[in-house]
Amino acid sequence: MTFDVAFRHQQALDPSALTTIGSTLHAISKAMDDCRNAGVSAEEDPAVILLARHFAAVCDTRPAASELQGRCMQAIKDLRGAPVLVTLAHRGVDFDAAAKNAFHSEGQKAMRALAKALQLESGQYEVRSCRGGPAVSGEIILHTEKCYVQLSLGLCGLDKEVLYRTCRGRDDYTGGRNYFAGVRDLVDPQRFARRIVHELQLDCPVPEEAETLFG
Repeated sequence: MTFDVAFRHQQALDPSALTTIGSTLHAISKAMDDCRNAGVSAEEDPAVILLARHFAAVCDTRPAASELQGRCMQAIKDLRGAPVLVTLAHRGVDFDAAAKNAFHSEGQKAMRALAKALQLESGQYEVRSCRGGPAVSGEIILHTEKCYVQLSLGLCGLDKEVLYRTCRGRDDYTGGRNYFAGVRDLVDPQRFARRIVHELQLDCPVPEEAETLFG
């Protein structure tokens, strides 16, 4: 059974309340849903066409195309120069299965690089991934005999995605005082390893050579 409503036509005749890109796109999307329910072609529906023209008018109030193109090119340059893990941390991965898979894969890679920077042998640490439900990022954990490092998004806010503290063996999940760092710290494993050793006062050597995951 098909059905139609007059609302999209009324809104198309007076779109003055639609002043933002988001609200106008929402109105167009709802109008197209109405067309589908009514068995009407959205490509020929007068309300959809008028709303689409209003959308163009809303966009005309934004900066010129040349300026927007320049911003897009700069954004592409910036994103290509940043590690995937940093990009994922800023955009979030909640309710995005592909992004969450990438986050856990890159997160485990970063934790292994940190273990290497801490000069740990394979039997001296473990890296594990706790994915949680679709609404959360889950956690990636590096657990050594002396320290516990956890990466997660959203719990403590931006630039506090990494929690680390001392522990007494790999059965200790509480340990000492919590310290926090950002994802950008984690993707520079040599520097972050030195920070961990210094702040947690760990008794282990850390090489001075800088090695990052950027690129």
